[in-house]
Amino acid sequence: MRMCLFALLLISVQWTSTRALSAFQGPPRCSAVDPDTAKTGDTVNVTCQNVDTTKFADLFLTDGKDDTKVTITDHTAEKITFQVPRIKPGRYRLAFLTVNKSSIIEQPVVLTVE
Repeated sequence: MRMCLFALLLISVQWTSTRALSAFQGPPRCSAVDPDTAKTGDTVNVTCQNVDTTKFADLFLTDGKDDTKVTITDHTAEKITFQVPRIKPGRYRLAFLTVNKSSIIEQPVVLTVE
């Protein structure tokens, strides 16, 4: 009886920890922009992790002062495709607006707009 209870407890702990780890995948994170230089209207592909729609509300280009929302044309779990909006030339980081719209998560990738 004691061994059976121990086995049930062990199975319960393993199941709970597995579900907890799979539920926490972290925030969206981008690792590459292709091409890294583009013009207004060009299509840009971004390689990312954790970019399902439960993780972010919108995607922006930011120069540190101004944020410009981009229109996403394609979206998978590992890639986002968007068109460069009408924006002044410069270097921009990508930034995700969180689902609850409480914060913006800047990414370590840069897009240069000509």
